Order: sequence, then C-alpha cells, then structure tokens
Amino acid sequence: MSKTRARDRAAPPTLERPGVAWAIPGLLFFLVFAVAPMVGVLYLSFTHWDGLSTPRFTGTENWSRFFSDSQVGQSTLVTGILLVGNIAVQAPISILLGVWSAGHQRNRAVLSAVFFLPLLLSTAATAVMWRQLLDPNFGIPSTFGRLFGGTTDPLGTQQGAIACLVLVTSWQFIPFHSLLYQGAARAIPHTLYQAAAIDGAGRVRQFFHITLPQLRNTIITSTTFMVVGGLTAFDIVLLLTNGGPGTDTSILPFSMYQTAFRTYDYGYASAIAAFLLLLATCASVLLTKLSGYDKMTSTLEGL
Repeated sequence: MSKTRARDRAAPPTLERPGVAWAIPGLLFFLVFAVAPMVGVLYLSFTHWDGLSTPRFTGTENWSRFFSDSQVGQSTLVTGILLVGNIAVQAPISILLGVWSAGHQRNRAVLSAVFFLPLLLSTAATAVMWRQLLDPNFGIPSTFGRLFGGTTDPLGTQQGAIACLVLVTSWQFIPFHSLLYQGAARAIPHTLYQAAAIDGAGRVRQFFHITLPQLRNTIITSTTFMVVGGLTAFDIVLLLTNGGPGTDTSILPFSMYQTAFRTYDYGYASAIAAFLLLLATCASVLLTKLSGYDKMTSTLEGL
C-alpha cells in the first residue's frame, strides 16, 4: 500500500479538461452561423446569380474566370503586401507597448488608457478621420509635406496609399494586440526576473531570454488574429482609398465587395469569398504547425 501511495505522489498531475458535452452549444452555433453559410457560398461559386433570380448552375465557369483574371492576381499581391506590412509594424510595437504597460506604476496605467483610445473607435470613424487628416488641401500633408516624402497627396500613389493603410490600420489595432501582451506579461512569474537579476542579467537580456519566450503562445494568437483580420477586412480600404489610386489598393475583400454589390455578380463574388476562406484557413493552419502550437500540452505561457 505504501508503494502505491508513493507512486501516486510521484506521478505528475494530469491536465483536467471539460468533456465533449460542454462543446455542444458552441458546435451548434458554429454549424448554424459559420459552416452553413460557408457551404452556401461554396455552392454559389458554381452558379450565376444576380441576387434576385434563381441561381443557375454554371459548373466551373466562375473558377475558370477567377484563375484567369489579372485583377485577382494584383489584388492578391496587394493583400499580401498589406498583410506583411501590418504584421511587421504591429507585432513589435504591440509587444513592446504591452510589456511596458504591464507595469503597475500609476503613470503607466494613465498612459495605457490614452494609448488604448483608438480601440474604442469604429473602423468607419477611424477611416473618415484619417481621410480628413490626409487631405492634400486641408490636412497634415498640406502643411508638413516633408513628413510624407515631399508630396502633398500621400494617397495619390500606390506606395503612399499602401503606407497610409498600414499606418491607419496599425494605429487602430495596436491597442488590441497590446492588451493581449499586457495580460500575458503580467502572468509571467516574477521569480524568473528575480533569479535573472541575481545572475546579473539586465533588462534587455531579461526581455529576450525571459519575456519573449514566455509570450510564445500570445505571439502565435496575436499573429493569427493579424493574418485572418488582414485577409478579411475591406472597410478601411473602402473608406480611406476606395481601392485607389485606380485599382492599386484593391485587395481581395474589396474586389469581392465590388463584384457582389456593384455588378451584382454574386456567383463570381462567392468564388472570391471561397478563395479568401481557403487562404485564411491555410494561413492559420500553417502558422499553427510551424509554431508547434498544436503540440503544446500546457495552458501556461511559454510551455
């Protein structure tokens, strides 16, 4: 009996997880409001439908048109550029701001509240506000053109418009990702920093050898949000650049919107939507596999 008790004490604790029954309400909600619409969009991608008449099955006509459409290729490229640009700007700033705001000093709490104000604004309000600020006649470029490379119309070129989209998107969503990192940074055991300080590690070394590894799970989650959000958002493009100049900032969601609600070709728009869904799913799965997130057994940060 004593040996059995000793083995029980020596055995590592198992991670208790809720049973399958707990997931049934969420699964039903997901099936009705996510899976069913996705199946409907996939079906419509093989039809011709103007939104009023009965959908007419056309086989792979929409998909053949999709893969031969040069505008789709350009939109995919612009979508990728904006996605990489947003991640490159938002990720490091969000990590630094989130870790900094995790401190308990009063001044950090006040400044954090100010930094998080853009998160309270809707995308429409943000886009309209920045549209006025970037106006070439009355906005910031008309007075401080040097900040925009000497031009008074930063939205007039493709490079400038893409840079402005990255700027505005980052300004709005960095607070959200900073909140994720703030909560994760506060969950890191303080004893790790105390031990590192005893060993003579400074703040920079502690950041790279303790903080970043411990934020691994949150980095994966935040990056996944950026990827999926970048592949599905179009309202900022619609209101800030309207796809311009010309079609230089016409990303895939914006092309889908124009095809569906301006030309009323819902079948072809559904093909674009199905491609976006496939692209976002593959990107999320690939990110999970490359990061090893699917092999983690602990719910603690960094393990």
